[in-house]
Amino acid sequence: MIMKGFVLCIRTHGYEASLELRKVYPVIPDSDAARHQQIRVVDESGADYLYPQQFFAPIKLSPKVKKVLLAA
Repeated sequence: MIMKGFVLCIRTHGYEASLELRKVYPVIPDSDAARHQQIRVVDESGADYLYPQQFFAPIKLSPKVKKVLLAA
């Protein structure tokens, strides 16, 4: 799985079982999803799914923090 970066969850309406508010999620590149205003993230189940882009805010992390998150 190739990660594109990380996002912060800022909304969960309708996806409360899959997403946690204020949690950082890894993003997987998906150009088809982006054309439909969706984003592919690895959610609480450990699998990647599509969610509305407006549920997330992009964030920049230091290399050290990225390494820790990807190792989890």
